Amino acid sequence: MKTIVVGYDGSEAAERALVRASEVARAFSAQLVVVSVSGSVHVPGAVSAFEPGAVLVPPAAAGPAATDGTMALPEPHSEPALPTLEELARRQLRRAQVLLRGKRVDAEYVVEVGDPVERLLEVAHQRDADLIVVGSRERGFLERLLGHGVDEAVARRAHRDVLLVH
Repeated sequence: MKTIVVGYDGSEAAERALVRASEVARAFSAQLVVVSVSGSVHVPGAVSAFEPGAVLVPPAAAGPAATDGTMALPEPHSEPALPTLEELARRQLRRAQVLLRGKRVDAEYVVEVGDPVERLLEVAHQRDADLIVVGSRERGFLERLLGHGVDEAVARRAHRDVLLVH
């Protein structure tokens, strides 16, 4: 065994998979390729007018109107920029690096953007991985009803060995 690819998304299941993959990599002196795939960003919704603390009228605009019937609106304050998909994946990989400190394993960290199953399988193909390791967790009824998780999809579609870590 020369190359092991492990999917990492920062979840508890992914952390268990990362630890197990590092143990296998160390036992076989294999290279560990840690892949973090970011596929979507949570975009916060609009603030409800009924939410406590919501400002409906900016304080500067609430004062008296100018005599010519116009009212100057305040400059909109700038919101902090949302991180890019690549940055989200990099943040996850930094956590993976911390978890692997002192494990004495040769690790490479790969940032991917897109569908987690597709990207993980593509990296495994590109690296000719001997093993793909993914974390698995118990899904609730609704999750089972709506579809399979990444772990199950990788196991079904991979053309190489897959280790599901519970």
